[in-house]
This record gives sequence, C-alpha cells and structure tokens, in this order.
Amino acid sequence: MAGSGGEDDGRKRVLLVASNPAVSDQTGWPIGFWWAELVHPYWAFAEVGYDIVIASPDGGSLQADAYSDPEDESGYSAHDFLSLGFKHSPRHAQLLEDTPALGDLDVSTFDGVLFIGGQGPMYTFMGSAVIAETLRTFYESGKPTAVICHATCALLEATDSSGELIVAGKTWTGFANSEEQYADQAAGQQIQPFRIEDRAAAMESTNFIVNKPFASFAVQDGNLITGQQQNSGTAAAELVIRALGV
Repeated sequence: MAGSGGEDDGRKRVLLVASNPAVSDQTGWPIGFWWAELVHPYWAFAEVGYDIVIASPDGGSLQADAYSDPEDESGYSAHDFLSLGFKHSPRHAQLLEDTPALGDLDVSTFDGVLFIGGQGPMYTFMGSAVIAETLRTFYESGKPTAVICHATCALLEATDSSGELIVAGKTWTGFANSEEQYADQAAGQQIQPFRIEDRAAAMESTNFIVNKPFASFAVQDGNLITGQQQNSGTAAAELVIRALGV
C-alpha cells in the first residue's frame, strides 16, 4: 500500500515534499501546496508500485491553495478528478493530516524525491535550511531530484557541498513569466513576491527554459528533473520513474 513503509520489501521508495501552510505577504491569502502537483505525481508513482511518503519542512497538517481545490467555488480546478478522489479518500486524505518533518526522516532510505509547488514554497522553501540540505543530499547522491512549479524557487539558491549552485551548468525550468502574468491579471494584483524566471535569467552559467503557458513540460539534466507548472507533475514523475528503471 503506497505510503505504508516498504524500505525493506524491494520496492522503490520516493519522497514527496510539500509546503507547510503560510500566509502570503502579497495577497493576505492562506497558502500552501497545489493539489494537482501532489496528487498527479503520487498517482504516477502508485501505479508502478512505489512506496510513497509525503513530508513537509516542519511536519504536521498541510493546507492546499484554494484555487487548486477541485471543489473551490472559483471552479479553476474543477476538472481535476484525481485530486477530488484523493481529497475524499479517507486513507489518502489522512496522509496530509500529520506529515513527518523532513529533519526527522532518514532520506538515505529513499530512491528519489519530488518537491511540490504551489503558492507556499515561495515563502516556505526559500531560505529554508532543511529544504536546501534535502536538495543537496539527494542531488549529490545521484538520485532523481525533481522540483516542479514554484518549488523551483529553491533552486535559485540551493548549492552543493562546494558552494556551487546546483543549477550551474544545468538546463531547467519552472513557473514562467507568462504564467505569472496570467495569474496576476486574473487576480487583479501581483500574487508572488518575485518571478522565478526573472531571477533565473539574471543568473550566470545556467540555462532556464520554458514552454508554452500551462503546457505540460518537464526537463531532465543529469539527475536534476524540473517541471514548469501544475500541469507538469505527471511528466516530472514519469522522468523520475524512467531514471529509476521502474
């Protein structure tokens, strides 16, 4: 059963890392993880029999961004039947009620990791020592290290043990300016404190690329895997699965 342990039964074991709840300084909204970015990779991993653990930097109960909720009155994610099913499955919903803290896990027991986006990571992943250390540990171990959507903000500052940026010399993606512009226009205000694409473009020795707005797009460069936005979670998970040889 996915999420039930399994480090000794021969199955691949993957870690999903989601944001703890926060409040946006920009909008005043409660923010956290994005449903599709958690559920769609979870489903891809579950389908191939992986053992899955959902964790967060601080542990505890998680909260999703309202617009990602398939039952939100906005209707923005009403098409997301996978997340609707996860949300209403008592066994799966319970996985979000008391997540382990990253610092309490032995990450060496995992074969790969996927960092989930949403609005929360722009506040909870940036500047987080435990997020930076987890990224470094997986990346330097040569294990698939996947980061999607706004979680890629952590790659703007994450370094290896020598102090070099993990994305130095790498091709990668993340939430695009065109997508930020669409979201800001829909909300009638600036949602994020900064734009990932702007900061990535200002960095030397790295190649940040984007596809069409909201098209599924994931990039692999070595063992670093990145996905552009919420519609790219499955594509990123499939690259992890391919890297692990199923």
